[in-house]
Amino acid sequence: MASASLDSGEKPPPLGRLGNEKKHGRTQNCMLEMDSDDAIRIRKGERLILAIGLLLLALWVLARLHGNMSSRAAIERFRAHAAASARSRAPAWEGFIPASEVDFTLWNPKRVAAYKESLSAKADLPLAILRIPKINLEVPVFNDTDDLTLNRGVGRILGTAQIGQIGNLGIAGHRDGFFRGLKDMGLDDIVELIRPGGTDHYVITQVQTVNPEDVSVLAPTPTPTLTLVTCFPFYYVGNAPQRYVVTASYQTSNRSDERVNKNSISTGKKTNKKEKQDEVN
Repeated sequence: MASASLDSGEKPPPLGRLGNEKKHGRTQNCMLEMDSDDAIRIRKGERLILAIGLLLLALWVLARLHGNMSSRAAIERFRAHAAASARSRAPAWEGFIPASEVDFTLWNPKRVAAYKESLSAKADLPLAILRIPKINLEVPVFNDTDDLTLNRGVGRILGTAQIGQIGNLGIAGHRDGFFRGLKDMGLDDIVELIRPGGTDHYVITQVQTVNPEDVSVLAPTPTPTLTLVTCFPFYYVGNAPQRYVVTASYQTSNRSDERVNKNSISTGKKTNKKEKQDEVN
C-alpha cells in the first residue's frame, strides 16, 4: 500500500498537520458543548425569572383581594352587629348594604402597604360607617386616631362628641389614604354617618386649612356637627405643615330612636370648631 502511494506521486500529509487537525476538531467539539451548556443555563435562568415573576404577580393579586375583602369584612361585621342590636328599634338600618370596595387609585403606595399590614393586626368592630357619595368613599370609623387605626380606616378624635350624640364629632384620616378624596369636596356636598339605629345626613358648610395648633375647629358645639380632619397639602413630601378641615352641619336622620332635638338643627351658618388636634400624617 505504501509503495503504491509513493509510486503514484502522492505525498503523505505531515505528521504535525494531522495532529493539529485532531486538536482543532476537539477544540470545536468543546466549544459546541460549552455553547450548548450556556444555552441550557440561559433557558433555565429565563424560566426561573418567569416563574418568579408569575409568583410575585400572584402574591400581589392575592394581597389586593385580601385588602379589599378585609375592609369589606369590617363593614359587614358592623352591619351584622348593628342589625342584631337595632332590629327592634331601627328598621332603616337593616337596609344598609356596603356600596364600595377600597379604591387605592389615589393612595400613596406606602399607605397601601400599611393598610394591608394593619388588617391582620387588629379586627375590632367599627363605631360607624362614614359615607361620602361624591367621592365614592365608604370607610369604617374606629375609636381613636393612633397609626394602626388610621391605617385601616378613619378614627373618632378623642375628646370630641360620641357617635350619635349632640356636639362636634371629629373624625381624622390620612391625607394619602382614605381622606385624600377630601380635596375634591366643596360646600353643600353631602356626608352620611351610618350607625346602629339609623343614618345621619350632614351637609358641608365650610372647608378651610388651619395650623396644627389651632384647636378651635374641634371645639364643642350646641348642634350636631361633623368635622373631618386630615393633613395638608395632600401631596406634600414629609410631615405636612397644615390641617385640612371639612365642617358639616346636621340635616336629617332616618333613625327611629331620634335623639337629636330638631329645633337645634344647624341652619348652615359657618362656625369655627376645635377642642383638640390629633396629629394626622
